[in-house]
Amino acid sequence: MKIDRQIGILSILLQKDTVTAPCLAEQFEVSRRTINRDIEDLCKAGIPIVTKQGINGGIAIMENYKMDRTLFTSTEMQDIIAGIRSLDSVNGTNRYGQLMEKLSADSSDFMVGNQSVLIDLSSWYKDSLASKIELIRSSIDQGRELEFVYYSPKGESQRRVEPYYLIFRWSSWYLWGWCKSRKDYRLFKLNRMDQIQISDNTFSKRQAPVPDLGGERIFPGGIAVKALFEPECKWRLVEEFGPYCFAVQEDGRLLFQADYTDKENLITWLLSFRDKVSLLEPKEIRAEMRENIERMRRKYMEEEKDGI
Repeated sequence: MKIDRQIGILSILLQKDTVTAPCLAEQFEVSRRTINRDIEDLCKAGIPIVTKQGINGGIAIMENYKMDRTLFTSTEMQDIIAGIRSLDSVNGTNRYGQLMEKLSADSSDFMVGNQSVLIDLSSWYKDSLASKIELIRSSIDQGRELEFVYYSPKGESQRRVEPYYLIFRWSSWYLWGWCKSRKDYRLFKLNRMDQIQISDNTFSKRQAPVPDLGGERIFPGGIAVKALFEPECKWRLVEEFGPYCFAVQEDGRLLFQADYTDKENLITWLLSFRDKVSLLEPKEIRAEMRENIERMRRKYMEEEKDGI
């Protein structure tokens, strides 16, 4: 991607006094003309780059703009590298690993360090997510609208969106953009997006606000849950809600109390514990669960009679 290459060029210029355009072109496997355009873009961004003619000439950054490499400790540099490499786990490529190798070549130990932090952002949906992320990034870079089918609890709909941010949060990937049909900014979960296409329609980028991703806004709560769990469920409660979400009762069962956001998600979550949980409150959801379980029982009984 263009921005990745420009960051790489800037990193090399910060490490070396002078580098030639042919050398950069060979290192990043692009034409010299592309390198010249990248240098122009960096200049427009306010980076004071100069070119020198002659035998010892080349491209350089003004001396007084040089970054002192000691601004980064070894630990800080390892964290930066770990973050960059983690992007390969999403894309299913080795693009960023190759970028780090190119930046490390013929340089000091600025980019080198024993890695103790490894970040893998991939998921079970890695194969489908990689292509979606690439399409969305291209759409953002080109300033072109995205078209896709979106699946939500209210049904499926055709959406046309001005994309602004790709976000990784709550163990999932999201797109933040201006939805043409809703006339507002919306957050779209990538796993619910299908038939994604980059439109021919371009758009003038708005001053898009950074989305408020606070849990209080996205998951506002509102359902006060009280339930009794069997002791063997402790590991899941600790993993999902922390060690202080329950109180151990005299009989060993765990009295769980927490705020939940969505009724359907709550019922689905409780059913995943099968007979190891009893919902106490809210009373109306307890009654609904009992009715659901009874309907399931009758359905299985009827199918058994029919020989299914």
